[in-house]
Amino acid sequence: MELPDFMRFRIAWQSSMLSVMRMMIGLLFMEHGLAKVFDFPHQPNHVPFVLHGLNPGAQGLIELVGGFLLLLGLFTRPVAFILAGDMAVAYFMAHAPKSFFPLLNGGELAIVYCFVFLYFWLAGAGAWSLDRLRAPATERASAPPLWPAVAPAESWMVARVRVRAARESAPLPERAPVAAVEDIRPSR
Repeated sequence: MELPDFMRFRIAWQSSMLSVMRMMIGLLFMEHGLAKVFDFPHQPNHVPFVLHGLNPGAQGLIELVGGFLLLLGLFTRPVAFILAGDMAVAYFMAHAPKSFFPLLNGGELAIVYCFVFLYFWLAGAGAWSLDRLRAPATERASAPPLWPAVAPAESWMVARVRVRAARESAPLPERAPVAAVEDIRPSR
């Protein structure tokens, strides 16, 4: 069964694009930690870093170290799980008391980070990561999953390919002559 070009492209690049997304999210998250710990980039409402405090102390270090590890793709699953919990706590401690609606309480980014980190916890680091280099050689050498391995997990893909294959292999119905069609039409 032949796959459409976009399906082949998507299957071939999905692990690499997961890595690109992980690196960008890690870099952006690390920037929050840099701002809290080192005041870079400077924010007008910067609170000086104190280690014994929750924010910016522990929170700044979690963001800095967690973002850096995520950027490298090192210990991605446990780090992502911890960061997802960190963002959930941050939302309910800092944003939710202000208002019920995330748009009004400024907590949209905390929610987005939380769910993206949960995705990384399930999906892993992707092809371009130190986690992949740390994996056993047999796992590293394996190519991205082929169509038979991916298809069972994606039932919508199987259904679309089966419908298309059935459509292409089924004989086309014979067309009725124009005169026969005109005879069937109701008269006005």
